[in-house]
Amino acid sequence: MTHPPRVFDGHNDTLLHLHFPERGKGRSFFEVSEHGHIDLPRARAANYAGGLFAIFVPGDGTAEIIETADGYEVPLADAIDTGSAKRVTYDVLERLYRLETEADGAIRVVRTNADLTACLADDTLAVVAHLEGAEAVEPDLSNLDFLYAAGVRSIGLTWSRPNAFGHGVPYQYPHSPDIGPGLTDAGRDLVRACNDRGIVLDLAHLNETGFFDVAALSDDPLVVSHTGAYALNETTRSLTDEQLDTVEKSDGVVGITFCVTNIRADADNNPDTSISTFVDHIEYVAARIGVEHVAIGTDFDGATVPDTVGDVTGMPAVFAALGERGFSEEAIRKIASENWVRVLEETWT
Repeated sequence: MTHPPRVFDGHNDTLLHLHFPERGKGRSFFEVSEHGHIDLPRARAANYAGGLFAIFVPGDGTAEIIETADGYEVPLADAIDTGSAKRVTYDVLERLYRLETEADGAIRVVRTNADLTACLADDTLAVVAHLEGAEAVEPDLSNLDFLYAAGVRSIGLTWSRPNAFGHGVPYQYPHSPDIGPGLTDAGRDLVRACNDRGIVLDLAHLNETGFFDVAALSDDPLVVSHTGAYALNETTRSLTDEQLDTVEKSDGVVGITFCVTNIRADADNNPDTSISTFVDHIEYVAARIGVEHVAIGTDFDGATVPDTVGDVTGMPAVFAALGERGFSEEAIRKIASENWVRVLEETWT
């Protein structure tokens, strides 16, 4: 490629690094840091235009990894009460708006298609506020309009734990995502309410039954922000061919993650992983459902990523690898940003 394309990312956890000092080592978003994966100078150097910035409510304790005869499993995390989730979520939203103010025009919280178009036309970092897990939404949806007014434009129904709306998938390998029950009545109400308001529904971390419950209910393009292809990575967090086909039928998008446990065939948390492993998933999904339906959901600042990528400044090498694999410049632009932009615009409209 003559120069790296603009990047719009389906998922990162950078806001958690900025909000919780123990995660981010107290780093500033406005200075180059040796910690984490994204800050504003590195984003600009990588032509990183923005993405869905997750607000995640951490649980208590450390996940227990249980070794099995042929892999591992992590028990489903405990549920979090709505009150605690709301406090963390509102605090992180407040921090996001302080960040926007301090940036003096370099960052914009994107609420509309016009906002997104304006950011992509210049050097303003586009931040879409995303809830990774709907724990901060009241089960009766009484604060959903408040969250919308506060800028939330994307909600993941679950993380890998149960909540009032559905059941996440526990981390397990090898095992299909067909594990656990589907949406609750409140979950079905949330799907309809998000459709009515133009809020993206993210199905990452949702189990297979819940995925197909949403597919049957939702009128919007289906979105899975950060995942892998089950054919190449037999974990509960990956999408089966049937799920991929369903995303295509909805004109949706699948964001392939850099999280090594979700792209390596052995699901090992090993950063010594080649870029080609990631490209394998892009290539598989593009061949299965079309290049118009595959994108990138890095999971930067939230997962172990390949050393060959390192941080956001490794993105140009990723696109070079896609080119070497035979993807055209037009196809790479779609994967890098255009597919995400299309789905966001269709949903928000």
